[in-house]
Amino acid sequence: MSSSPITRDATDADLPVIMDIYNDAVLNTTAIWNDNIVDLQNRKDWFAARMARGFPVLVAEIDGGVAGYASYGDWRAFEGFLHTVEHSVYIHKDARGHGLGKLLMQELVRRAEAGNIHVMVGCIEAGNTASIRLHEKLGFRTVGTFSEVGKKFGRWLDLACLELRIGA
Repeated sequence: MSSSPITRDATDADLPVIMDIYNDAVLNTTAIWNDNIVDLQNRKDWFAARMARGFPVLVAEIDGGVAGYASYGDWRAFEGFLHTVEHSVYIHKDARGHGLGKLLMQELVRRAEAGNIHVMVGCIEAGNTASIRLHEKLGFRTVGTFSEVGKKFGRWLDLACLELRIGA
């Protein structure tokens, strides 16, 4: 990385790269428990739904190129959960390990605070210790682990659930 990364709001022009980052995570990681890649229309629909709800979609940019993205959305679709969101952060395979996840997470938390969010939830494959440690450094606490609730690459996966009380 030759210049300092910045975070900014995503635009429609970023969606092809967001799609590529998402699809790489589907095909090569346990970050997304899905076996099906998405097309550009899927990302356009996803982006439009986030915008309609007033949820942020952020990108991390380095030297004018998108190297990661983050967003949050409804945790559960019931009125009682209106002030709780679940977030996602994905970094391009060639840009991992350079602090972009932390940068995006910090901005998401700022946006959540400004958006009157009370709790941010993160659900992470329990073997992803780097992501869990990052969340803990940002103040998240593990509230439980579900055993063998998902399957990918022919093996059962455990799901660690973490939460951050915003403004606490």
